[in-house]
Amino acid sequence: MNIVGLESIVFAVEDIASCATFLTDYGLIPVDVTDKGGRFEALDGTCVVLAEASNQSLPPSVGNGCMMRKTVMGVANEQDLEAIRTELSKDRDVTSLADGSIESIDDMGFVIGFQVTKRKTMSLTGEISNAPGSPLQRPVNQNAVNVNAEQIHPRTLSHIVYFVSDPAKAEAFYVERLGFRCTDRFEGMGPFLQPAGTLDHHTHFFIGAPEFMKGVEHFTFHFAGPTEVMQNGSRFIEKGYQAFWGPGRHIFGSNWFWYFNSPFACHIEMDADMDLHDKTWQARTAPISADNSQAFLLRYRNKWAPGQDSTPKGDYEE
Repeated sequence: MNIVGLESIVFAVEDIASCATFLTDYGLIPVDVTDKGGRFEALDGTCVVLAEASNQSLPPSVGNGCMMRKTVMGVANEQDLEAIRTELSKDRDVTSLADGSIESIDDMGFVIGFQVTKRKTMSLTGEISNAPGSPLQRPVNQNAVNVNAEQIHPRTLSHIVYFVSDPAKAEAFYVERLGFRCTDRFEGMGPFLQPAGTLDHHTHFFIGAPEFMKGVEHFTFHFAGPTEVMQNGSRFIEKGYQAFWGPGRHIFGSNWFWYFNSPFACHIEMDADMDLHDKTWQARTAPISADNSQAFLLRYRNKWAPGQDSTPKGDYEE
């Protein structure tokens, strides 16, 4: 089953306008947005979909205040879509929708959809570091930083993280029924999972939690590199949004990260430079701890220059 990754995440919200502003400020591109909702796309067309909470056509919430109603995964072709339909139909309902996608429910009760991917092909250079001795360098006279750059847009929908009461059961469903594989694991917490159609370290991660916490912990989009994460994250804070964790760099996946509070009853992350793994990769296991969760963690401060003040000021946390 050649699942290439997440295609869209659907949220049902009370205040379309404020959520639309949040996603636009994050860097997503509004498409066909009205006061009833719409799409907010990355550069490749993967997206967040907003809909009114009163929309009766949406799947029901899993409860606990979770606003996420559905995740849609992209597959390579119609044969893969049919293979998923056949597999899931063995023990659960699979609904065919008017747009050609299919919809079902995973073993944790989350609504999942599948469609032939509509991702746009991109040919965009990512961030390149001028490392001495490296054969790959930025062109001469090309600056790495542009403080006057217009809005920064994420490249693609990266991954989603769920709170689940039984991460082993969740893993078994995605591995045995949908062809995912575990790339790394936190003991006592849960697995990082990669579908067959991508080399990204993970598109899904499960965190073991009591049933009353069931829902989404965070979701994120890939940016072009750490500079975009730092620059876009700083602008996000300057617009009044609240940082939750970061900036920093993870160990499992190696991705740069910066997490923020969101109006979707979960966190939203900006990430960049995730590891790529093929089938020869051997999954690592480690106990969950601060040391194992990140290689380093930084603290945001307001801009500062020598001679202006004795120390930088403006932490978002004490």
